[in-house]
Amino acid sequence: MKHLLTSLLLTLSLHAFAQSPIIYDVVLSGGRVIDPETKLDAIRNVGIINNRIAQISGEPLKGKETINVTGLVVSPGFIDLHVHGRSNVEQEYQLHDGVTTALELEWGIENLKEWYTSRHSKALINYGASVNWPYERFKALNQNENLLEELVEASRKGESTLANVQDRTRHTYTMPIEPKQQNIVLENIKTSLAEGGIGIGVPIGYLPKTNPGEMYRVFQLAGEINALVFSHVRNPDIISIQEVIADAVLTNAPLHIVHINSMSLGNIQLALDMVAAAKNKGFDIATELYSYTAASTTLQSAMFDEGWQERLGISYGDLQWVPTGERLTKETFEMNRKAGGAVIIHMMKPEWIKTGIAAPGVMIASDGMPYSKLAHPRTAGTFSRVLGKYVREDRVIDLITAIEKMTLLPAKRLEGISPMMRFKGRIQIGADADITIFNPNTVVDKATFEKGLEFSSGIEYVMVNGTFVLKNGKTIIGVLPGQPVYGKFKK
Repeated sequence: MKHLLTSLLLTLSLHAFAQSPIIYDVVLSGGRVIDPETKLDAIRNVGIINNRIAQISGEPLKGKETINVTGLVVSPGFIDLHVHGRSNVEQEYQLHDGVTTALELEWGIENLKEWYTSRHSKALINYGASVNWPYERFKALNQNENLLEELVEASRKGESTLANVQDRTRHTYTMPIEPKQQNIVLENIKTSLAEGGIGIGVPIGYLPKTNPGEMYRVFQLAGEINALVFSHVRNPDIISIQEVIADAVLTNAPLHIVHINSMSLGNIQLALDMVAAAKNKGFDIATELYSYTAASTTLQSAMFDEGWQERLGISYGDLQWVPTGERLTKETFEMNRKAGGAVIIHMMKPEWIKTGIAAPGVMIASDGMPYSKLAHPRTAGTFSRVLGKYVREDRVIDLITAIEKMTLLPAKRLEGISPMMRFKGRIQIGADADITIFNPNTVVDKATFEKGLEFSSGIEYVMVNGTFVLKNGKTIIGVLPGQPVYGKFKK
């Protein structure tokens, strides 16, 4: 009898519920809804309650707010696995490029506990970072407690920057490490993972003189605990790509090779073939690229140690000094290298980028730089450039494939290390309402190497966790719905 009464009450409740149409917080009406996982590509209405997608229907839906998105594509919010800007200044450019989640996973961020706290309730879009292996190494080698405390305090105040941390810790990058210190590094990494780190950032390219055995130990740890490694390889050549693949295969560590375009250069097809071969043999290895033919980093980095012209196949005139936009000469190269600062490196051919974008399974990530008016345009336009140039104009890939590379594939890449990502990268009932709505006929990147950063065009609406942050192509002032993305080891 008890079970019968329960069933009756449930039936009556459902009947009453059916008689009262649901009123959603927001309804997106009449858009072309694309979900790369289910392959849905149809005109639908999307109902949102709180921070989740609650309904996707061909029937009309009632909402407290209804937005007519007829003629626009309703896509999962773009997920950028590779950014270096840490503030809302950079996040606003990313927002106008359709990005709803921007993560610093190549380099990672130092003092993760303090950094995550500093961003709480202050972010336009979702944020997160990996463990910064060079910084954990610095901590094991450093004898200057005052410097360490200064860096912790900067993280606590949200004032730390990539350039400052690199400059303050660079003196340890060429230091040899003792076995006891190496064990401390590994313990430091574990501690940082427990603070929320999304895997381990291993940018060996900035510490190229590091003993191969030292990096191998980090991969061993990653394999033991199943922590994803994000690696900028040692040098821009095939041998360095082979090195990280070998380390991953031998230790069973999950591996993500960043910006394979600038690491393989003219050998990009061979590099992609290697990644595909490893994946086909069951190894958890993947890669990404950005949609521009130039790279960018600091001029004082190891990238420009002696022999850089031969390694990169370029010379002084291929370097663009970010503070002024000028091309360098031997004299200005030497002067600016001593002073330090960012440089844009014109070193890739358009066909290399097309090859990478067309390759199955290769994700799109910006490698967006910290803000500067003349910063690399990828900081503002990576995803719109894919949609405008490589989909609409050049037809290198179709629209649903492009969206998959910018949403579902990055989300799935992270699900093993960050389970919360299974709710992102999809337009499905129950998914997070991180949604990008754009005009496929007009979307285009506007930032250039010559004139610097500019908001992309054609991204009309962006929702982050169910809240509009962009409407009619304009930022909504005072709205900060970005939430932290943590790794699975967080305590």
